[in-house]
Amino acid sequence: MAKSKRSLRPIPKFASEGEERHFWETHDSAGYVDWSNAAVVSLPNLRPSTETISLRLPAPLLSDLKALANKRDVPYQSLLKVFVADRVAEEWRSSKHRGALSNKVLEPTSRKRPRARAKRVTRAARG
Repeated sequence: MAKSKRSLRPIPKFASEGEERHFWETHDSAGYVDWSNAAVVSLPNLRPSTETISLRLPAPLLSDLKALANKRDVPYQSLLKVFVADRVAEEWRSSKHRGALSNKVLEPTSRKRPRARAKRVTRAARG
């Protein structure tokens, strides 16, 4: 049963985004927002967050990767991401991995192929 607007609590004013984030992490929004009027929103331009990793590759393999990337005129790190994403997607399609805590078949996090385009940043700009 949806709550009427009269029974909703007012959303407090926040001094910072961090304070707001902490509030919503610790409070249920149902008491503050009437979700019965909510609409599904598509955000097609969002990029998935990335994490930096350290990966050691044999020198000949890295040279081959850089040569292939040069032929395609893309950064080698971007080409490596495409290769890894393709292989992971192939593994998901070819197997029936199941979740450890359920019988639900696990699916890849994204079906879209990552674009082989990256923004180049100079060392001085990185800080």
